[in-house]
Amino acid sequence: MEGADFLHVKTPKLLLVGILLGATCLAATAEEAPSPANALGRLKAGNDRFVQNVSVPVSLSPMTRSALVKGQTPFAMVLSCADSRVPPEYIFNVGLGDLFVIRAAGEVVDRSIMASLEYGAEHLHIPLLVVLGHESCGAVQAVVDGTSVDGPNLDYMVQAIKAGTGRTPKERLDLRTAILGNVEQSINDALAGSAILRQAVQTGALQVVGGYYELGSGRVLFSSPIATLPTVTPRPAVVAPRTPAPARK
Repeated sequence: MEGADFLHVKTPKLLLVGILLGATCLAATAEEAPSPANALGRLKAGNDRFVQNVSVPVSLSPMTRSALVKGQTPFAMVLSCADSRVPPEYIFNVGLGDLFVIRAAGEVVDRSIMASLEYGAEHLHIPLLVVLGHESCGAVQAVVDGTSVDGPNLDYMVQAIKAGTGRTPKERLDLRTAILGNVEQSINDALAGSAILRQAVQTGALQVVGGYYELGSGRVLFSSPIATLPTVTPRPAVVAPRTPAPARK
């Protein structure tokens, strides 16, 4: 199944198949030139180790930290939920400087998130973006349950997630389907809202895939790469008012 099916899926069955078909991939070696396929292979190989509880040690030594002072060359970007149970570096068994990670509750895309993704694609030349949803997502659960929230910022998050989960009433009641729908919407929002990301996808410099992390098993299921750019209107970006910095004395 092509990535476009994941992006514009109409039924839970198609969306689930789109996720599951990408679940296996050969590992890429560290010596291979960076490419979307190699990057995805590294993530899948690392996740396999994590699932089997045979994660390899990663260096956190002073020598490693000192080397990274000179710059960073991450091989993949991960946009994931801020949930404490979903740490991408552990899930994919990678070390310092390997991933460019952006996290927000419900992986909701706003202008700050898009700017970070653009920086990764345009300035760091990262070849792969994974938008990662996860099992038992509390942010999506709040939308499914119709939970009321206080304050404009939490309301913005809820309304943004509703855009991806507002399918049929039956689908909205299924949490997994709602989470996958939200991943789809976040991919749509990132690409529809950023000319830089669309250009990178069109030229083949960037590949975008969706993912679903199973908390219990540790397994990440991937979609096929996105092959067709979205034509949907992105969710409106809301910029929260900033508190003025205190004046210097």
